[in-house]
Amino acid sequence: MATSTSSGKAEGPLGATRLPSGDWEFVLWAPHCGRMSVHILGGNEQIVAMERGDCGYHFAVIGPLDDGTQYFYHFDNSRDLPDPASRFQPEGVHGPSQVVDTSTFKWTDRDWKGVDLDNSIFYELHVGTYTPTGTFDAVIGHLEDLCSLGVTTIEIMPVAQFPGARNWGYDGVFPFAPQNTYGGPEGLRRLVDAAHAQGLAVALDVVYNHLGPEGNYLGAYGPYFTDRYRTPWGDAVNYDGAGSDEVRRFFWENALYWLEQYHFDALRLDAVHGIFDLSALPFLAELKTSVAALSRRLGRKLHLIAESDLNDARVIAPRQRGGYELDAQWSDDFHHSLHTLLTRETNGYYQDFGRLCHLVETLRDGWCYIGQYSRYRQRRHGNSPKGISSSHFVVCNQNHDQVGNRAAGERLTALVDFEALKLAAGVTLLSPYVPLLFMGEEYAENAPFQYFISHLDPKLVEAVRRGRREEFAAFGWQDLVPDPQDEATFRRSQLHHQLKEEEPHARLLRFYKELIRMRREWNLGTGKWQVGECKQDTLLLSRKDPASHLAMVFNFADAAVTLPELPEWAGVWRTRISSADRIWNGPADPFPKEVRFSKPFVLKLHPHSFAVFESQLSDLGPA
Repeated sequence: MATSTSSGKAEGPLGATRLPSGDWEFVLWAPHCGRMSVHILGGNEQIVAMERGDCGYHFAVIGPLDDGTQYFYHFDNSRDLPDPASRFQPEGVHGPSQVVDTSTFKWTDRDWKGVDLDNSIFYELHVGTYTPTGTFDAVIGHLEDLCSLGVTTIEIMPVAQFPGARNWGYDGVFPFAPQNTYGGPEGLRRLVDAAHAQGLAVALDVVYNHLGPEGNYLGAYGPYFTDRYRTPWGDAVNYDGAGSDEVRRFFWENALYWLEQYHFDALRLDAVHGIFDLSALPFLAELKTSVAALSRRLGRKLHLIAESDLNDARVIAPRQRGGYELDAQWSDDFHHSLHTLLTRETNGYYQDFGRLCHLVETLRDGWCYIGQYSRYRQRRHGNSPKGISSSHFVVCNQNHDQVGNRAAGERLTALVDFEALKLAAGVTLLSPYVPLLFMGEEYAENAPFQYFISHLDPKLVEAVRRGRREEFAAFGWQDLVPDPQDEATFRRSQLHHQLKEEEPHARLLRFYKELIRMRREWNLGTGKWQVGECKQDTLLLSRKDPASHLAMVFNFADAAVTLPELPEWAGVWRTRISSADRIWNGPADPFPKEVRFSKPFVLKLHPHSFAVFESQLSDLGPA
């Protein structure tokens, strides 16, 4: 029988756990409930009363049970509901929970130690649309290609059980249960183990700011939610009100479960600005402490990466500066400043961007808005992250949000020309920050990534349809919104991997591989960088290390530019890459293999192109 600690918390993990004896221990937090029982289903059907402990916990030990045994929690009013900490929902969100013995999987990654963030390149993918079959096992067949691309980490969009078979994953309602239609617990473990065998780390996107609307039974058990705050996606989670100690335990135990039992290397914490917590010990700081302790115990690198639109340095700042000390966060300012330069879109939140200076400031510090007035928010926004290392910022030119939260789900491929796609890749992969690629961008995938659901409640479906149309009013896109419930919307979003063998897709893929190779060669996640503007819409990046000097020039203009003499770059340089070169399907002849940045050489850059030069420090000096 599980016991209680002096603080009233159960010692055993939440949910159903197999004991060394072969029996199963059930631990449930249900302070709203009086008498609770475990309803075992199947040939050995039985209802076993649970013992009530301190702080609203209920306990039972039952066994032995066959592998795959299903159960409900039985309320004293004869109502049966799934386990909030269910490890598997084989029949979906409204069906019974199933016991899962985590000790039976034969891991082969004993020597795996993880990957440092400053050496990381993330690759975000959605399991359901990455392959035609949409399963964990199907992704395994593509791991070799991802290794060949050069990424270090696959980041999987949320897999917690959601209603139906089609969903982005942010409507999950069983945080511990891998989606049944993707392959469940065994399939997910096979994927992580296979990735580690290929030398790839694996990150999981988890949602701790809300649960989805359908199949969300947590409120029947206890005060998991609060009406003190509001989120755009559903009821806010109760992180600082009465009963919040046990709610916080539910979510930090979930995080440790994924990292320890499924061997994930990192968690991407969805929209932490939707985690409302005014307590003296913020949940995010407490979570980081727990994960750091687990990392030390397991002897491998574990990371927490936040998504936040607050531009609040406290998320990643060290404890000494009053921060939560998370390992990294996504930088929306990088995407927005780059996107507006490439597309000239200025609606919605893009109205705060559109000039090269926005990208320059982001490349200098990590994000642009550090307290300036935001026209979109109609208030001041952000604070300064100055002094925080570059490995704390994850940057991209596309991701699931920025593609999928367009009305028609257009990728950058559909918005700009081929030269601009290469320019976007260059700025992202050659920046000082941690790059993230969105599945398919490396070969200019032409399928959109649209918002899709498969809810069972017709009223909920109609509410989602209406909400999507209203969401895009500020962008003027409301008439372009596809039906998220229509299976065709999901099918349109599936990748076409065969494009990798066709031109110009194959050429772009080789271009990405070359940029990633260069990034690794120069270890671009480290070193001292200089960022500046040379002429209108022309960005200069340079970095010195003890052996060499790199100089990068990016032209965002719609016309060719000729750069003036650059005294600080005087000397002999070797051309490493020019995106406009015909070898990369560009319009220009190659630059000379060696150039001297002084008269008579003139550096002319084609529209939407960039070039990278390298010099040994001994080659530099007066022209």
